Amino acid sequence: MKLTLDPATAATLLNATIEQILSVRTYTLGLLQETPKDRWFEIPDGLPCNIAWQIGHLAVSQYGLLMFRIRGRRPEDLDLVPGKFRKAYSRQTTPNSNSSNQPSADEFVARLMQIHESALSELSQVQPDILLEEVDHPWTAWPNKLGAIMFCPLHEQIHAGQIGLIRRGLGLDPVR
Repeated sequence: MKLTLDPATAATLLNATIEQILSVRTYTLGLLQETPKDRWFEIPDGLPCNIAWQIGHLAVSQYGLLMFRIRGRRPEDLDLVPGKFRKAYSRQTTPNSNSSNQPSADEFVARLMQIHESALSELSQVQPDILLEEVDHPWTAWPNKLGAIMFCPLHEQIHAGQIGLIRRGLGLDPVR
């Protein structure tokens, strides 16, 4: 089914999606606050991932969905998401339990929040007519810029669920 949107409707959907982005980030941060930072790099038996990779991946993907796909890469983005960081936490990368060659838990959170704040600032300036411009379909709700934005909170909620599962694998009580 082909969805037809006008810029005014796209702007309304953008505002609703921003609220979802804020809500799911609050949930994710609540999970992280209840997880001892010294356990973020542990990969529980039987699970393929750890908290550190999840947070690095959320940072990289939020940049990709809310900034790169919307306005392209800019030179200052290399400070926000250095190539080494992007290559370590992009999709299809392997989580690493060695904390000595990764950011600390506090550094992960700082980068996650820096990207989050930058992305929200960018979204506040988006003109409704560009929301309907096409982008590559994988990892979007629809194959346009609005679809990339709308996928962001869905994607983060998926990873929040994985964080919850990893917490259980670490023997921690559920948060909710």
